[in-house]
Amino acid sequence: MEDIEDLLVGSQPSPPGFRLPITTAAGGAVAVGIKPTSNKKTKPPPSSHVPGTQTIFLKTFGCSHNQSDSEYMAGQLSAFGYAISDSAEGADLWLINTCTVKSPSQSAMDTLIAKCKTAKKPLVVAGCVPQGSRDLKELEGVSVVGVQQIDRVVEVVEETLKGHEVRLLTRKTLPALDLPKVRKNKFVEILPINVGCLGACTYCKTKHARGHLGSYTVDSLVGRVKSVVDDGVKEIWLSSEDTGAYGRDIGVNLPILLNAIVAALPSNGSTMLRIGMTNPPYILEHLKEIAVILQHPCVYSFLHVPVQSGSDAVLSAMNREYTVSEFRKVVDTLTELVPGMQIATDIICGFPGETDEHFAETVNLIKDYKFSQVHISQFYPRPGTPAARMKKVASNVVKKRSRELTSVFESFMPYNGMEGNIERIWITDIATDEIHLVGHTKGYVQVLVVGPESLLGSSAIVKITSVGRWSVFGDVIEILDQSNDIKSQTDKKDTSIQERCSPCSSQEDTCACLSKKPEPCACESQACESNGCNITLNDSYPESPNNQNAGGNPSLSLRRKPSPAVMEMEHNDIQKLASNVHHREWGLLDRALLGGIFMSLLTILALLFYVRS
Repeated sequence: MEDIEDLLVGSQPSPPGFRLPITTAAGGAVAVGIKPTSNKKTKPPPSSHVPGTQTIFLKTFGCSHNQSDSEYMAGQLSAFGYAISDSAEGADLWLINTCTVKSPSQSAMDTLIAKCKTAKKPLVVAGCVPQGSRDLKELEGVSVVGVQQIDRVVEVVEETLKGHEVRLLTRKTLPALDLPKVRKNKFVEILPINVGCLGACTYCKTKHARGHLGSYTVDSLVGRVKSVVDDGVKEIWLSSEDTGAYGRDIGVNLPILLNAIVAALPSNGSTMLRIGMTNPPYILEHLKEIAVILQHPCVYSFLHVPVQSGSDAVLSAMNREYTVSEFRKVVDTLTELVPGMQIATDIICGFPGETDEHFAETVNLIKDYKFSQVHISQFYPRPGTPAARMKKVASNVVKKRSRELTSVFESFMPYNGMEGNIERIWITDIATDEIHLVGHTKGYVQVLVVGPESLLGSSAIVKITSVGRWSVFGDVIEILDQSNDIKSQTDKKDTSIQERCSPCSSQEDTCACLSKKPEPCACESQACESNGCNITLNDSYPESPNNQNAGGNPSLSLRRKPSPAVMEMEHNDIQKLASNVHHREWGLLDRALLGGIFMSLLTILALLFYVRS
């Protein structure tokens, strides 16, 4: 079936979510092209329910950009009455948002599609797989919607529920940023600033799907920032396939955008900005300007810069367009200029042609910098890419190198020395143990604290009580409200902390409570997801902000799962945290309560003695 263009009666585009009229070819008006079911045995029957009353199972694979797209699709479907669920059971239609970066992700998608067909459920496949591989066998007889057509998802869903096969893949404009959206975490806005990239990496399939660079305007992005801040968002993650390339197609650059966004953030420091993944070639031109922005109190001192290999020969084969020395320049400059700077990176093990000597150079690079966050992936040849035609490294060698690099990385203790530090954190999540809340320092170190869910969305001053390999633990000293006043104070000795951690009043002032060894998440690289990941042998090359939200779908009733870092807390760290809680000093109130209990016991004993006498 041919791709369907955006066709309307006349030349005016439809508003977001507008239900276009569907008629036969002889009917005159043509909107979304549809293909009536040709195989009644394998296609589910049309739904007899009223449109907008069904339940949609939404599953997301891949990067933070994909997560944002799913949140937009969920928002539009919810606005038209559809219920969004993270459970396939009982759903009337399955909507799968796919990732094409690595083979495991696409294999998981294939399995899910097969299950859906077996269950005879209507199915819509969205995202990078159908966009980059239009003739894929698994997509035969399935409705598809491309990465730039997410604002038409309601039409595609409705026609699919009627039993039609819909393909919507071609478009020349970007989806609007002000579409309805259901965030997976109501405190975190994933904001795509551009789609596509300017690179031509030999292993990358993402460009086949996302295409050439297309940037949103500065005004539209600033407008979105102001809107989500008004909605109560506390973290804004800038997301794209390459943040550093932003604006080159429209005559601006990343520093111009970042300065405009920072100016729009609340001056009280209640909302933080996290800059997304950037490849070395384009960030090199703006290092000093970026360093100034990263020092701003409203910007996390964290950046995800993938290196992929420590060998220039391998980088050349990858067509990465930079050298190891240029990557080192990025790291060294930002580390020198930005207090508490934290940099995450990515490595692909076993790229075609990688020798033991090349791999040794990679290991030495990681040892030199002792990054607290490294996303390690094994090479997966993607169909249609130049690297897929290169001579492969034996799979057992690839696995061995991956294990070796993982062992090297896990030998680092990046947070040693933080115990006793006083930090300001922004709390936005709940740990998987459902006991701890998850916050981040300005350097994006993950801090786990015990407290009520009402602390979500707040900023707090904490004292680091213990450190683990993946996270640190802290006790809350002060809880700050949005005007930066003290809501509660648990330690009078630290009342001067608020003055030292000034709000975002000027770019020249840097919060004195910077973490000494920040830890990011992000997984932003379209992931980077994410989110907070440390080492992840995951479903996608971290370069597509992809680790943190590698699955799941947005729903009004869902919580965003924390990073794998939280899930891998050491038992000793938790015991130490418990020890800190139970062995605190006794205060006046504690002594008074104990005295009251003691006097009550004496009174009861005296009464018992009197009655017996």
